Amino acid sequence: MSISENTLAQIVAQHARAQPNATFLIAPETNKNLSYGQFARAVSQLGEKLDSLAIQPGEHVGFLLHNGLHTTTLFIGIMALGRVVVPLNLLSQGAQLAYVLTHAKLRCVYVSAPYRATLFDAIARMDPRHANALEIIEVNEDEVPLSAQLFTPAPTLTPQSPALLMYTSGTTGQPKGALLTHGNLMHTARTVAQWHGLTPADRVLSSLPLYHINGQCVATLAPFVSGGSIVCPHKFSVSLWWDWVRTFKPTWINVVPTIIAYLLNAKSDSPQHFSYLRFARSASAPLPPEQHHAFEKTFGIGVIEAMGMTECASMVFCNPQAPSQRKYGTPGLPCGVEAKVIDRNGDALPDGETGELCLRGENVMQGYFDAPEKTAEAFDTDGWLRTGDLGHRDADGFYFVTGRIKELIIKGGENIAPREIDEALLQHAAVLEAAAYGMPDQNYGQTIFAAVVLKESQFCEAAALIAHCAALIGKFKAPSEIRFVAELPKGPSGKVQRLKLATA
Repeated sequence: MSISENTLAQIVAQHARAQPNATFLIAPETNKNLSYGQFARAVSQLGEKLDSLAIQPGEHVGFLLHNGLHTTTLFIGIMALGRVVVPLNLLSQGAQLAYVLTHAKLRCVYVSAPYRATLFDAIARMDPRHANALEIIEVNEDEVPLSAQLFTPAPTLTPQSPALLMYTSGTTGQPKGALLTHGNLMHTARTVAQWHGLTPADRVLSSLPLYHINGQCVATLAPFVSGGSIVCPHKFSVSLWWDWVRTFKPTWINVVPTIIAYLLNAKSDSPQHFSYLRFARSASAPLPPEQHHAFEKTFGIGVIEAMGMTECASMVFCNPQAPSQRKYGTPGLPCGVEAKVIDRNGDALPDGETGELCLRGENVMQGYFDAPEKTAEAFDTDGWLRTGDLGHRDADGFYFVTGRIKELIIKGGENIAPREIDEALLQHAAVLEAAAYGMPDQNYGQTIFAAVVLKESQFCEAAALIAHCAALIGKFKAPSEIRFVAELPKGPSGKVQRLKLATA
């Protein structure tokens, strides 16, 4: 791929010329495929539709859809056509979705039948002036209309052109919209492709939603830029996952720790080894080392742990491709960015000391859309993004993330990282998932609670789990109370939302 191709539009056109018959997208539910040539014609048809609605370059177009051929076409196509795509979170409802619809200044929203009621409920909560101006287009995620015309990139599109407006989950307030450019996205896509050695021969299986930055940049844009193919099911299915692997023979799989946990729990019904799978990639939440080891041993697939951020167009840390150079319990080395750890005064900390992680690079967003004060809070005067994540760097340059500043448990004046307690709980044979969090305490300021999901057909007393933790990490850090739950509250990437546990 020539470095002169610096927008997503140019990549669409280049693939249509160079490999029009090569498979780009595969829908496992319907076994339908979309070649790169067909994809370019689908983008052309989308352009005709947006033009008919008088939606101008730079204006915002949203979608409320699960994964599918049409969803992927909309995601890339809207950006390639010079508009800004706004993927809407399927978990967002009511007032929060209404806020995003209004704040994003959307001209139109693509929606499918299963989400129509959710969308119209949110629209009913909007100011009528905004609601009445919103065009609604209902589509089928598996049906992609094609144009007879070839796609032609707009000459006015540049790396600085805005492309993607992604809203954060808003667990601690109203969602913030990270505005990313073609340059941001191209930098991430090329970095991911280079880091993992992706070529047109590679195929990824990923069920991560296209309203999350990992599903967008790692599982979609990186394979797209490198000319490979994507198996894009509507959503994750533990019962169908290995059937999809056998049928479509991906060379890598894109997962999150939740998927790893559920595949491990169902391992008795799963095949054991796949010679064509080069690696699995896990990100979006910390991967407990116990599950990391267990997955590799059970399925014979090496797992590369990584970490991304919405504000950085996804990947910021990643473990090396070579198995001998990887480390467990860390998202890895800086990948396409500069990184450092700072103290409360903003001074850089030496290796081994915990502080806030800061990032700077070509993939970092311009800022938050229509929120100059939030943008100013997020960046220092030298352009470093303050992530809000706590962590440290070791002597080999690997970064370790121990939690969020806002989720840190402070018990008796001692800082305790929730992840340490999570990992202790996950070492118990009966535990499928766990999340520790702080609760107010009159004597200690905060005390430690933990929410636990037990494995199917397993039973364990809360006292036994507390004793188990005390034996591993000491009584002071062990939870004082265990709450058994059917599932943990999570964001779209599978990251546990601890603050919701504390207020439940």
